[in-house]
Amino acid sequence: MNSPRASRLLVTAAAGLGILLVAASLHGLPFGGGAEPSSTEVAVRVDQVGYVRGESKRAYVMGPTAALAGARYKVVDAENGVVAAGRLGAVTGRWNAKYPSVRTVDLSALDTPGTYRIVLTGTAAGRSPAFRIAGARELMTPLVRDNVRFLQAQRDGADVVTDGPRHTLRHGPSHLADRDATVYAPPEYDEEGTELLDEELTPTGERVDVSGGWFDAGDFLKFTGTTSYSVAELLLAQRDLPGMAELSAEASHGLAWLDRMWDGDSETLYVQVGIGAGNEAVRTDHDVWRLPEADDRLDVSPGDPDYTIKHRPVFRAAEPGEAISPSLAGRVAAAFALAAQRAADTDPAKARDWLEKAAAVYDLADTEPDPDEPPLTAIPGTFYPEDSWQDDMEFGGAELALAARQLGDDRESDWADAAAGWAGNYLASDVKGTLNVADVSALAHVDLATVLDGSRVNGIGAADLYEDLRRQLEDGVARAGHDPFGAGAVYDDFDAVPHTFGLVATARLYAEATGDTRYAAFTGRQRGWALGANPWGTSFVIGAGEVYPHCPEHQLANLAGSHDGKGAILRGAVVNGPNAAAKLEELNSFPTMKKCTAAPPAGAWTDFDGKGARYLDDVGAWQTVEPALDFTTTALLAFALTARADDR
Repeated sequence: MNSPRASRLLVTAAAGLGILLVAASLHGLPFGGGAEPSSTEVAVRVDQVGYVRGESKRAYVMGPTAALAGARYKVVDAENGVVAAGRLGAVTGRWNAKYPSVRTVDLSALDTPGTYRIVLTGTAAGRSPAFRIAGARELMTPLVRDNVRFLQAQRDGADVVTDGPRHTLRHGPSHLADRDATVYAPPEYDEEGTELLDEELTPTGERVDVSGGWFDAGDFLKFTGTTSYSVAELLLAQRDLPGMAELSAEASHGLAWLDRMWDGDSETLYVQVGIGAGNEAVRTDHDVWRLPEADDRLDVSPGDPDYTIKHRPVFRAAEPGEAISPSLAGRVAAAFALAAQRAADTDPAKARDWLEKAAAVYDLADTEPDPDEPPLTAIPGTFYPEDSWQDDMEFGGAELALAARQLGDDRESDWADAAAGWAGNYLASDVKGTLNVADVSALAHVDLATVLDGSRVNGIGAADLYEDLRRQLEDGVARAGHDPFGAGAVYDDFDAVPHTFGLVATARLYAEATGDTRYAAFTGRQRGWALGANPWGTSFVIGAGEVYPHCPEHQLANLAGSHDGKGAILRGAVVNGPNAAAKLEELNSFPTMKKCTAAPPAGAWTDFDGKGARYLDDVGAWQTVEPALDFTTTALLAFALTARADDR
């Protein structure tokens, strides 16, 4: 897998405040009053959103070996009626000292729609959270809508969402100064990317309108790299859920901002709005904890340390007309070309406009970059480190070719040749990963195979692309085979959850393209792991299931949201999930941060830590519970692709 991103909230404003609040269990109450009481000795883990009818279904029970040796289970419905029963399945491995044995419960035969729980009997007592059995579309579509609600909460500028369902977070118009923002020369950082070395930022004299868009994560920065990735995923998801108006609207919102970050007249691509790492003279987004609209109320003048918080700097990807990072060029071109595809049938003129923008950005790519310099993704680059860029160029070329095909543009073959060439370079490289913000090869491969349509170009054919998709999935399958909970991602590294959803999306794309369903069981188990069938027994999607993050490291959620799950929450946000235990030695804290720590329904989170990984639901734990734009849109794409399974 590619290198993990660095923290988006690098600065701790008031170290030492620590964790000061331990909340009681904040999660849903069980149905079925006659069921056995919960036990802290054993734990039952299920996909808390539910299992799709017809798919392989697996739950897990963890506990002492002796307690599980004679344990049995029964599945009860909402009226506490027993609908299935049996013995626990085989031991899948050891987790930790408190829960040394992990065994399975095979629910595959349970296919009647309804809401259920697993209840343990015999030598163990325990009860699972509720789970549903339903069709793919019925289970997945609400998750997609929740993901969209997170994006709506992340909106910046004047076009914020003020209506909608109850219990959804709202905020006022924010960062209106972005309408007339100053462009600055690239700043210089130390090697770690944590300290700005320039005494002050140097303006170029250029001013631009970069208002709108989405906040990147728990902070209020806006990045072209992550936004273009997320816009592309939303537009791809629309192929599977074309009738979801709110999904279309959110894709359009992201596109509008991405369009502002490209100046076709001067051939300039802007890489980001705001600065996240500064020094004593330049305060940054990561130095304060506030609501986004508070920045507009600052009374500051040039030279004040807080000036760059209200009047946020804009940085270029390169000088006007000069070659830009191929990583940025490829994915921005892909997003614009996907917009052209979306508009091709309804507004050909608009589609051709998007195509020309995509082509212009793609043509500016620096395809002979310094091999010793990583691709530019953000400033500083440590915020979003990336090893590869050939996958981005493949993605851009493939989407340009598909758009050209729809519009009858004779450049289709040129872009197909380019995409195939970059695919060959990617396949021959040693930086191959799986789907996430740093590797888009899975998205590129599937659409390039459609472009090639059975032919071979530059030595690349669909079979080569599908083989690499299998490589990505087999990497996950191999890891899952050695994990007691069947996890295909890495627990003790950044982005375990988005990598998991990336595997789900890749498996669904592969199955749709080839008809090969060999990864069906693996796909369901990865989705289940991210939604509760994991050692900590929590869904990593806010609002999904009975147990989910209540204290995300997110300024809006912390200052304006509910921490008991009963009021407004950051519904649909996807968090990082477990991370290396050593990375959680220091948590973030700010004087204005509301203290919030949520405990699991039984015991403490540390009871469930294992294999060098740790999870904590605390507002200062950016390492585990900071949500992000790219995390959420990767999950959204996975859910949309799964929902479409009912139609195939």
